[in-house]
Parts: sequence; C-alpha cells; structure tokens
Amino acid sequence: MPAAVDPRLLRAFLAVAEELHFTRAATRLYVAQQALSRDIRRLERELDTELFVRTTRQVTLTPEGERLLPYARRVLDAQDELLAAFGQARPLLVDLNSPGLVTGRRVLHKARALAPDLELMARYESGLTHAAAEVLAGRLDASFGRFAGLPPALRAGLDQQPVRYEPMAVLLPEHHRLASLEAVPLAALAGETVYAGAGNPRTPEWTDLAHRLFAGRDIRVAPPVPLAVGDEEFQRIMARTGHPILAVVDFPALPGTVRRPLVDPVPLSPVSLVWRQGLTHPGLDALRRASAEVAAAEGWLRRPVDGWIPAVDAGVMAAWG
Repeated sequence: MPAAVDPRLLRAFLAVAEELHFTRAATRLYVAQQALSRDIRRLERELDTELFVRTTRQVTLTPEGERLLPYARRVLDAQDELLAAFGQARPLLVDLNSPGLVTGRRVLHKARALAPDLELMARYESGLTHAAAEVLAGRLDASFGRFAGLPPALRAGLDQQPVRYEPMAVLLPEHHRLASLEAVPLAALAGETVYAGAGNPRTPEWTDLAHRLFAGRDIRVAPPVPLAVGDEEFQRIMARTGHPILAVVDFPALPGTVRRPLVDPVPLSPVSLVWRQGLTHPGLDALRRASAEVAAAEGWLRRPVDGWIPAVDAGVMAAWG
C-alpha cells in the first residue's frame, strides 16, 4: 500500500467510475484514452487491487472499486477545499452537454489556452435543465444551452452570457426520401414525426424548442422513448423508429444517417454560457472571455437574415449586456 495516492489518479478513477466508459471518461478529462488506462492500471497497482471489470461491451466497478468510490470523492473534495483556503483555484467543473457538440468544447479549449495554469474539467450532463439544477446545487460550475427554456425557478439563481445562434439540422436515415437534398426546407418535413428528446427529464428545453418550431407546420414531435444518452442510443432510436432526429449543424452524423441543415427559415438554437449567480472563480473569468472571443471570431452571434428563433429566446439573448 502506498504512503500517498496521487490525486490525479483518483480523478481518473472517479471519471471512469461515473461514466463507466473509458472513452467518455477520457473525453471528459481531455486526456488520451491510453493515458487514462495507464493511470487506472497504476492506481490498481498501488492499491494492489482490481477496481474495474472490463469487457468488450461494458465497464463495471468491482466490490473494491465500489469501496474506494466514497473515499476518492472525499479526498478530492478536501483537496479542493484546501486549495481554496490558501487562495488557489479548485478545478472548475464545466458541462459540455455531450461529447458530440462543438460549441462548448471549442469554448473550453480556448479557455484552457487563455488560462493554462487552471484546471478546467469537462462534464457531460446531456441537457441544460439537468445541468442547471446541478449548478445551483454546487455540483457543477457552468454549462451551455438554451437559457430561456429553463423554468423560472432555475433561471432566478443563474447568470448567462450568449455564445451562439447555432443553426439547426436534421439527422435522416440514409435512405429517407429527403436524404438526397443538400438542405431540407422545413416545409418538406410536413407529415413527419421527428425525435426531439420528448420525455427526457434532462432536456425539456430542447423538446420545447422543437414544439415551438414545428407548431403550425404539420410536423409532429415523436412521443417519449427510452432515454437517449450518447451516439449509440440515438442510433438505436433511429433503427427502432425510423424517425428523423432534430439536431444542430455540428452534431456528428451517425452511421447509416446523413445530417442536413434546415432552411426556409433557418431555425436557430440559442446557446448561452450559464453559471451560478455570485460565483467567482478565475476559471469562470477565462471561460467568459473565451466565449466572447470565439463567438466574435466565428460570427456566432450574428443572426442570419432568414433565421428563426422564438421571441422569448430573442429577448433573453438581446437583454444580456
């Protein structure tokens, strides 16, 4: 048994224990998967025990891994408190929604370049509604998403900074009648049923945006299905239902699908950086600066002439200053 365990190894263990997936855990920590696997093997050697059962299909905690989990959390929480007590910044926990989404990832990458001495750690909570509750509870520091789609009780404790009007798209089965088009007019979706996360308690702000977009256009939002988390789950939904999936233009096309931008009009998903009111942290300062710089460089806050956005979102995005 070692005299001390490197907290970095405990952070690696905690990421894998929470994700139960080495690739997602490596993405969350912004490290190579091979490096993460080496850290886990080193921790297992130092503790002289196996922490995970790894198969080709899944990762699970061993009984010893389950036993280590609460101790690892307490040690890392204590380290963060110690750093804060002596004026050093604890890690900033930043939710990027999903590994496949570009906006938050680009901002976080820029923030890390602006503040290389700070630890900015990625999380993936799937939707802003869930992440916002975690932010208010102090388990997350910041997230990205549609601020106007949050319940008023959540918005009341949060601040936000607009980052992007992100054009929306649709994922279609590769043999769908519209798959040959370079861009899909909204009117062409008339009569279709489109998956937009209905029933997912993490993403009601996204489903609400879909309802507003489809209203009066004879486009139906697909009824609730088992929760989709990650690309593999979206593939299962499409394989089972055949429904197109509402997405954004940067969302990666899945195997057997094509991604097509929506036009006439161009629907926009409003993305804000969201954090808890009163939070002070140099990492948040870097994140806000990075948001502004990337948005300016990429023209993310220039609304297209033919862009569509709900009035409630337009008011929220314009009111920031």
